[in-house]
Amino acid sequence: MDTQTSEQSVIEGVKKQLYINGEWRDAAGGGTLAVEDPSTGETLCEVADAQPEDALAALDAASKAQVEWAKHPPRQRGEILRSAFEMITEQMDELATLMTLEMGKPVADSKAEITYASEFFRWYSEQAVRINGTYAVSPDGAQRIMTMKQPVGPCLMITPWNFPMAMGTRKIGPAIAAGCTMVMKPAKQTPLSMLKLAEILEEAGLPAGVLNVVVSSSSSDVISPIINDPRLRKLTFTGSTPVGRQLMEQASEQVLRVSMELGGNAPFIVFDDADLDDVVAAAMVAKMRNMGEACTAANRFHVASSVADQFAEKLAEQMGSMKVARGTEEGAQVGPLIDEDQLGKVEELVGDAREKGAKVLVGAQKVDGQGYFYQPTVLNDVPKEADLRYEEIFGPVAPIFSFDSEDEAVAAANDTEYGLVAYVFTSNLNRALRVIERLEVGMVGLNQGMVSNAAAPFGGVKQSGFGREGGAEGIEEYLETKYVAVNLPAEAPEFTGGTSVQ
Repeated sequence: MDTQTSEQSVIEGVKKQLYINGEWRDAAGGGTLAVEDPSTGETLCEVADAQPEDALAALDAASKAQVEWAKHPPRQRGEILRSAFEMITEQMDELATLMTLEMGKPVADSKAEITYASEFFRWYSEQAVRINGTYAVSPDGAQRIMTMKQPVGPCLMITPWNFPMAMGTRKIGPAIAAGCTMVMKPAKQTPLSMLKLAEILEEAGLPAGVLNVVVSSSSSDVISPIINDPRLRKLTFTGSTPVGRQLMEQASEQVLRVSMELGGNAPFIVFDDADLDDVVAAAMVAKMRNMGEACTAANRFHVASSVADQFAEKLAEQMGSMKVARGTEEGAQVGPLIDEDQLGKVEELVGDAREKGAKVLVGAQKVDGQGYFYQPTVLNDVPKEADLRYEEIFGPVAPIFSFDSEDEAVAAANDTEYGLVAYVFTSNLNRALRVIERLEVGMVGLNQGMVSNAAAPFGGVKQSGFGREGGAEGIEEYLETKYVAVNLPAEAPEFTGGTSVQ
């Protein structure tokens, strides 16, 4: 079987309808939307394009399934997740090809994402049976204080295009473990991975109505009626900060439980005592994972002046040697950006930096031909006035700024409205702890270029959002605490008779 035939069979193997109440169905009116291959600009396939009535049908299914699903034995909820984890692992090659075709990342990167995505199912399969309450004596001794954890209820989940499976499992895993039902709205650019995941969960035994998937070309049309419905109890969103603000405003009408994973502007701080070869290796991970299209991607490199030029040269050498190609091509290391709009944004930010005096060491232009490819780029001596110091690049561009003191480095790192993640490189433990404590972020990579881990809490501060996904903290986002005040007599009742049994 040739590559083209294999790719086509992968596309054909995905159901392309909406998944509502355990059934695959066409959208109201029969409309469809095109899924584009970002490496060619051509259409891969058409999928059902949900309308507002489809969204309400999905919420109706989730609402009706909630009571029974909340009573479902925790062990069985965990076993469903475990089975899905195993099926994802078994279907790694097919799922990786599918993801690469719709999103563009190299197959190796897709496989890494699928491994990461599946880990959320394995982790939360183990957490499902560890949802605990408390029992305590009140301070005055007259009462007992009991708390119990119960599922929040029906959830609306909105995921982005850059990690089309992992951003889904990171939400679905804890929701299933906690006993919540869901309406999932994946990004219109990359719906196929989520539709395939719904198939896998259905095969793993997830009851009808627990997970419902609606794909739409108009997010607002399908999201608004759900958010405005009093049956919805939680909204979780991963995406841009401007959209997150709008959703929070809408969610306030129903006082929804909300968690937001929003934009980033990650600083990558290099002190002069760090091993530059190790730092460059970590920088390649922090910058070039997913072609830089990640909220955790290193967005700006703040490097000690004494080693800034040396670091820039080493990084440029590494980035300049990367193979830019269609993600399914053998040896591909850098795939296309997601669409023409994103390519245009990267071009604009690089152009602005160059006009203001940044020095191009490598790249700095799009690749001729089909698709939305942009060359891996390193810019040195970037001025503070450059827009890319403050805006999320979401592309394979590494701007380098220099600093002369620890205080200057920390001030530069915190000079942003965002606070998702920062990377710090130093061999001095005291300095590392000082800097980490001062950084205004939710996560820190100390001497490493990746922080994502299913067993760790992922999330930010400031305008990078609130709430945590992953780790023991992640399931708390899907649980409410109910407090019960238990009245007990001050003394045990007097024994009035009866037979003693020896």
